[in-house]
Amino acid sequence: MIRINLLPHREEARKAKRQAFYAMLGGVVGLAAIVIFAVSAIIGAFISSQVGANDYLKREIAVLDKQIEQIKKLKEQTQALLARKQIIEDLQRDRGETVHLLTELVRQVPEGIYLRSLKQEGAKVSVTGYAQSNARVSALMRNLEASPWLTNPQLVEVKAVVLSGRRTNEFAMNFSLKRTQPEESKGKKK
Repeated sequence: MIRINLLPHREEARKAKRQAFYAMLGGVVGLAAIVIFAVSAIIGAFISSQVGANDYLKREIAVLDKQIEQIKKLKEQTQALLARKQIIEDLQRDRGETVHLLTELVRQVPEGIYLRSLKQEGAKVSVTGYAQSNARVSALMRNLEASPWLTNPQLVEVKAVVLSGRRTNEFAMNFSLKRTQPEESKGKKK
């Protein structure tokens, strides 16, 4: 007997192809979902790693900022200490100036000159006094110029006045006191 297949084979083939297509489509969708999840997980890991690195850098920057502030404070303290040291060195250097000034004035003031006031501001000294004649004021200026401690005498004014019934000259004069070099620079020059 002859067998005839009356089953719709084309329908079965279409159905099989459709099932294969849906299976493949499901596999591709599943694979795409896995790839998207993996890529998203990798990007998320990179982002969290970068956020962690940024947080670490922020913490380290904060630590360095604190250290910079401490360094600035130390520099300010160092500058203040150096300024104090300089003041002390200047005082140490200048402590004998008054002695030299008074000693030199006693030596250099000629007879017939009487000092009325003496004012010192730093190295500048202002003197006022009375002289019996203008020649004595000139002699005082020459003596001051020749002095090893006094220099640059400048006559401000000379005017005639009557003092105790006698005619005298009142004068005002400025000169400078020579500064001694600090001990350290003397040691370096030798």
